[in-house]
Amino acid sequence: MTQTFHRMLSATLGIPEKQIEKTLSLLSEGATIPFISRYRKEATGGLNEVQIEAIQIQYDKLNELAKRKETIVHAIEEQGKMTAELQKRLDETWDSATLEDIYLPYKPKRKTRAEIARQRGLEPLATLLMLQREPNPEKRAEAYVKGEVKNVEEAMKGARDIIAEQVNENERARNCIRNAFARQAILTAKVVKGKEEEAAKFRDYFDCSEPLKRCSSHRLLAIRRGEAEGLLKVSLGPDDDECTERLERLFVRSNNACGQQVAQAVQDAYKRLLKPSIETEFAALSKERADDEAIRVFAENLRQLLLASPLGQKRVMGIDPGFRTGCKVVCLDAQGNLLHNENIYPHPPVSKPKEAFAKVQKMLETYKIEAIAIGNGTASRETEEFLKQHTFRQDIQIFVVSEQGASIYSASKIAREEFPDYDVTVRGAVSIARRLMDPLAELVKIDPKSIGVGQYQHDVDQSKLKKSLDQTVESCVNLVGVNLNTASTHLLTYISGLGPQLAQNIVNYRAENGAFTSRKELLKVPRMGNKAFEQCAGFLRIPHAKNPLDNTAVHPESYCIVEQMAKDLGCNVSELIASKELRKNIKPERYLTPTVGMPTLQDILQELEKPGRDPRGPIKVFEFDKNVRTIDDLQVGMELPGIVSNITNFGAFVDIGIKENGLVHLSQLADRYISDPNEVVSIHQHVRVKILNIDLERKRIQLTMKGVNSGN
Repeated sequence: MTQTFHRMLSATLGIPEKQIEKTLSLLSEGATIPFISRYRKEATGGLNEVQIEAIQIQYDKLNELAKRKETIVHAIEEQGKMTAELQKRLDETWDSATLEDIYLPYKPKRKTRAEIARQRGLEPLATLLMLQREPNPEKRAEAYVKGEVKNVEEAMKGARDIIAEQVNENERARNCIRNAFARQAILTAKVVKGKEEEAAKFRDYFDCSEPLKRCSSHRLLAIRRGEAEGLLKVSLGPDDDECTERLERLFVRSNNACGQQVAQAVQDAYKRLLKPSIETEFAALSKERADDEAIRVFAENLRQLLLASPLGQKRVMGIDPGFRTGCKVVCLDAQGNLLHNENIYPHPPVSKPKEAFAKVQKMLETYKIEAIAIGNGTASRETEEFLKQHTFRQDIQIFVVSEQGASIYSASKIAREEFPDYDVTVRGAVSIARRLMDPLAELVKIDPKSIGVGQYQHDVDQSKLKKSLDQTVESCVNLVGVNLNTASTHLLTYISGLGPQLAQNIVNYRAENGAFTSRKELLKVPRMGNKAFEQCAGFLRIPHAKNPLDNTAVHPESYCIVEQMAKDLGCNVSELIASKELRKNIKPERYLTPTVGMPTLQDILQELEKPGRDPRGPIKVFEFDKNVRTIDDLQVGMELPGIVSNITNFGAFVDIGIKENGLVHLSQLADRYISDPNEVVSIHQHVRVKILNIDLERKRIQLTMKGVNSGN
């Protein structure tokens, strides 16, 4: 079975069997995807995280199918109906739909019309009709008029019910209709009568019809949401007449009275059994594909958001802006610890701008603030303008930060544990400031679904979504690496090989024993075994450690290689890292071993060149157009600066500094043809857009980037 799986995975994924075998072996030993991708390149042939994850997903699917097979085999054997030919077919089948088709005739049924007819002794009559030789079937049916069968018509109807079920359970018939659905199924949506006003947001789908194979994932999910809310009536199906004709060609072999009865049964089978069954199958299949696509887009957006540029360890002032309740201001040190908080009231109705500025200036000086982060919610533009109107005594950078999910965090258990003595407004402002310093470290504390970069996330398979988003967070955290001495429990949880308990144990150990001085010290943490250490060590950094390699992505298992390189060049490791000239003299081929190949050696050399490098780029200051505050300020043809706030398959949403985000449709993103918005834009990218259309009633803004000199 294992070899069969390896062969099938290789054919499906286009990856050699040997690499699949090694990867599955590592996964079964408890190795994580980030660890395998980063530190086991020789074993996997350099497979990346996406390929390793695909192997895992497909392998799990095959295992599920194998378990389903066992259940089916057991059920058929219990009925005493297993044959060598049937067993062979089951053994060779690895397609879920085909497997269920084979099992269908043996599947225990509730009391169907056909089953009732069989119990009334009408199966021989059904067989007679199917032979299609009897010139006068109604005469023969008289013999079956007894007991619960009151007349000839009832006998004929019962026989047709049996034939209809046989047609429904026939593999050729099911594949015939399945092929018709695959080729020509039309998805139709209509508004439910009397619900036009309530369904206004689904106006685009009030009377729409399109081939299922051309229906994009976002349209299908929108239609299905409208259906789930009871606002749209949705159907899915091919050309009924053509399907019936195809089935008749399969089963009707005579033009006599028996043939006519079979034709009637075929029509009933299609309408009552086959079509609803295959429609359900295709509805589920298309929904699954749409889910997968929506989850893929969400995960990619989340990855871009988590890997947004950090300001770094600087002293930051965070402002959660507001009108009536004022602006909550917090001051943090370079490690993100809260030093001070208070309210200022620069805006109406209180309107104390002079007092507010004096307070801000005092806080900037007292806490040696280097940058200001303003949340992008209510009163954000006004607060930014208020600050920029004044001249500070020191050079201060001002950033506007997305506050999506900040309110979720501020009321969460994590926030309460971090700041038990402060209310939600303080916690929210702290989150805004920390997002500027290190978006990744702060955003991992929030449920990804609350961050505002997905679409239809509540409509897709929730377990699949959670798994994908968790893997995305894990991938990002391990790509960047974390400071072992400052990382929160929540951030450490996502490090390869750790999890909630070990993460908490690390934080507890740190609190009791002070900062870690070496990676080796991790082995003193309760429940930290050799396997967990192997998985996590390379992703944990210790700045200013005695061994400089402890602040790099070089794994402790490879320290001996670097030490040998330094020894061969007559220097120590610190000198080797510091000197480009020394590193030029390293001949990596000299350090090849049966387990250490060129991929690992190249990674080591790259890391020595830029130890502990952060893959995220530098942060940039951004400014909205000062003349635009509301949708009423917009005019068609106006060019504006904006920030990409969300990406979907059909385009990108851009924040232009007002409540409503504008949409740049896929066709308006570039002067050339593109199939994926990610070819042109990324989350939080600074762009310039032109206004194409403004729909004030629906609060929709259409934008274009064509012919506009976009920023970066």
